[in-house]
Amino acid sequence: MHQAAIQWIRETSEPARAALLQQRIDEGAAIPFLSDVAIAPTVTLGKDCVILAGCVLTGDTVIGDGCVIGPGTILHNVAVGENSELCQVHGADATVGSGCSIGPFVHIRPNTVLGDNVHLGNFVEVKNSTVGDGTKVSHLTYVGDSDVGKDVNFGCGTVTVNYTGKEKFRTTIGDHCFIGCNTNLIAPVTVGDYGYTAAGSTITDDVPANALAIARARQVNKDEWVLRKKPYKE
Repeated sequence: MHQAAIQWIRETSEPARAALLQQRIDEGAAIPFLSDVAIAPTVTLGKDCVILAGCVLTGDTVIGDGCVIGPGTILHNVAVGENSELCQVHGADATVGSGCSIGPFVHIRPNTVLGDNVHLGNFVEVKNSTVGDGTKVSHLTYVGDSDVGKDVNFGCGTVTVNYTGKEKFRTTIGDHCFIGCNTNLIAPVTVGDYGYTAAGSTITDDVPANALAIARARQVNKDEWVLRKKPYKE
C-alpha cells in the first residue's frame, strides 16, 4: 500500500472514516461493506459507483460514473474514467480510461496512462507507460517504459526488457500489433503497426510494419537421449 495511504489511515479514527463513508452513500455511492473500506475526503466519486470490500482510496483519486472498484483495490492519485471495473488492483499516480476491465492482481505503477476499453488481466504490471485504446494484456506480462498503440494483443508471459542494470530504455509498439506468448522485447526497440512477433521470440531489432518477427533457435531432438543418459531418479 502507498505510504501516503497508510499515513492517512493511521491519522484518521474509525468513527471519522465511517462518517466519511456514510456521506459518500448519501451522495449516491454503493458501499455494501462499510467496515472494510476506507475513502479519504480528497477522493472524488462519480454517480452510481460501487466500492466493494477491501478498498482503500486516497490522495487525489477520481472515480468516474458507473465504476465498480474492488474488491481488494488500493488506489492513490489515480484517475479512473466512466464505467471501468478494477478488481484487486494496486495503483498510484496513474490514469485509467473509460470502459476498462482491470484485474485481478494487477499493479499499475506511476506515470502510467491507460486508454479507453483497455483490458489488463491477472498478474500484469504496467509502469511509466502509455497503453492505447482497446489494447489487451491478458495475463503474466510486464509493460515498463513503453508506448503501446491501440488494439494491441499481448500474449501470455510477454516482457518489455527495459533495464540494463545501469540505464532504462523504452519500447514502442504500434497499433494493431500481435505480441506472441513469451516474447521478450529488448529495449530500445520498435514494433511497427500491424507487426507480429512469434511466440518464444527475443526481439532485439526493430520489427517493420506488417512484418512477422521470429527470433528463436530451431528445435533439435536427440533420439533416445533419456535412455542413454538416464537423468531421472529411479
